[in-house]
Amino acid sequence: MVSRRVFVHIGLPKTATTYLQTIVWASRDRLREDGVLLPGLGRFDHLWSSRIVREDPRLPKATEEHRTAWERLRAEIAAYDGDALITHEFFAAASAEQAARMAEQLAPAEVHVVVTARDLLGLFTASWQESLKNRGTTPMADYSREVSDDPRDVWNWRTLDLHLVLQRWSAAVPHERIHVLPLDTSAARDEIWHRFAGLLGLRADAYDLSQSFPNESMGVVEAEVLRRVNERLVARRSLGAARDRGMFIRTFLADERLVPRRGEKFWPQAERIEECRRRNEAALDYLRSHPVDVVGDLARLEIPAELPPRRTPDTVTEAEVAAAATDLLATMLGDVRDLRVAAAPAPAKRGLLGALRRR
Repeated sequence: MVSRRVFVHIGLPKTATTYLQTIVWASRDRLREDGVLLPGLGRFDHLWSSRIVREDPRLPKATEEHRTAWERLRAEIAAYDGDALITHEFFAAASAEQAARMAEQLAPAEVHVVVTARDLLGLFTASWQESLKNRGTTPMADYSREVSDDPRDVWNWRTLDLHLVLQRWSAAVPHERIHVLPLDTSAARDEIWHRFAGLLGLRADAYDLSQSFPNESMGVVEAEVLRRVNERLVARRSLGAARDRGMFIRTFLADERLVPRRGEKFWPQAERIEECRRRNEAALDYLRSHPVDVVGDLARLEIPAELPPRRTPDTVTEAEVAAAATDLLATMLGDVRDLRVAAAPAPAKRGLLGALRRR
């Protein structure tokens, strides 16, 4: 047996990938009923497979489970008589040679590449924030100044520039089997799911979307606070493990403490906006001149000629950083208190205060 088609969803990063992946991983049995295999033990198998495909030189030091992920996915796909789905946004960083090798290793299945995309200005802004959630320290003005030649570099034009990604992957898969889904940020959140599901032949309305969630953004002050915290963590060599970074920087600090402040939206500096416009137009020209399957409205990838006024990160003042950091400290002090109270033994007659003092 062998899978008929393999849909390889390669991102781009920050284009509802977390939202879509949460849905499919929570519904593997339903996918199987609809004839689509989601191989692997969990989403980490797809992340690890992307690292193997991109020839990460750190692999020899990884666990056996990590090193064998791609081999296990391919074996599972080869044993399945139906369609299969592989999904991780870091595949977008693969070189043309790596993409071609991946397609060859999935043969004789027919490989289809699925690209979720959005206008490059919004993507650039969101990806800089995502880099901060991954312990980045680069100011927005200096973010992704060059196109990296390294397939390990995810937060870079290498994966953000749709034109560059399409050029590399079209060397591996014919244009007719590349499907671009423009993200409509003005539509209901489940709109992208319905188009994604329709492409894969899934019964979109049969899936439970209650566990899905968007990867939300921070305000301009909050982003600068996180960037400065990351600088201190790097200087102190704190939170080096990937699991620690994910749990404490991304989840606890960014998503649960800074995002809920609902701070001001922002743009990059004027020269970076113009760079986004140039690259964005090149991607649109490519899509108009090649037989790529656009699933949705191509106009959703356009950057408006007139933008609403917003601040840039370099306008954040020391006073704003201090105020936000002070508020964050007060919130986290409450978190520590709650954790200590929850962990404390039942208080004796001297009362709760005495119990806390004895700890």
